[in-house]
Amino acid sequence: MSLGKNITGAQHELQVFPDADALAHGVADFLITRALAATAGFAVALSGGSTPKPAYELLGQEPMIGRFPWSRTSWFWGDERFVPPDDPASNYGMALHAFLSRAPVPAQNVHPILTERMTPREAAKSYEAVLRAQYGSANLDPARPFFDVALQGIGPDGHTASLIPGEPVLEERARWVAEVPHGRDETRITLTYPVLESSRVVLFVVSGSGKRDILRQVMAGADLPASRLRPVGKIMFFADKDAAG
Repeated sequence: MSLGKNITGAQHELQVFPDADALAHGVADFLITRALAATAGFAVALSGGSTPKPAYELLGQEPMIGRFPWSRTSWFWGDERFVPPDDPASNYGMALHAFLSRAPVPAQNVHPILTERMTPREAAKSYEAVLRAQYGSANLDPARPFFDVALQGIGPDGHTASLIPGEPVLEERARWVAEVPHGRDETRITLTYPVLESSRVVLFVVSGSGKRDILRQVMAGADLPASRLRPVGKIMFFADKDAAG
């Protein structure tokens, strides 16, 4: 473990794991430890992509599946591709197959970003309404973070969630959820900075030598979307040895 300063001057923590398998166990252990320590409900914002999938799969297996407090944990998504839930690219679909369909999760605790029978703009507005209803207010209070843990990845271009370099969503501070129609092959729906920053812990999970340079840039505070996250809590980086160098 090492501590450092990011562009905001806040402390961040880096934990390095020997390989991708150890990284997955580290992420899953972190989530279950935090969930068990929570005195009330526990809210998680999930990320998509291939990196967190092994950790999700561990949560859906023994011994973790039997230890996790499923009944008081709520699951949300940091972003979603505007595709049907059964599409291989769906972040919700990935999490569903990896662990949510295997675990005794109450249906009312799962809050996917809906993408069917509506436009991207309508999908963003619909999910914002879900988030505000779950939070119980239209205004975020720094003393009452929405998420206990917001899992995040870092793309090769420094994006996180679907906060993509050069896109107008980077400047959005009023809306909690926004559509991102450009910058990728498919339209995305993403949480914006204000709600992602309403987190006790933002946990970046990074794997592979191909992410080594971008991880260093983000941790050094380069002007990248991932570096611009300023959570009310703390920032942590979990990386395997290949990514950390």
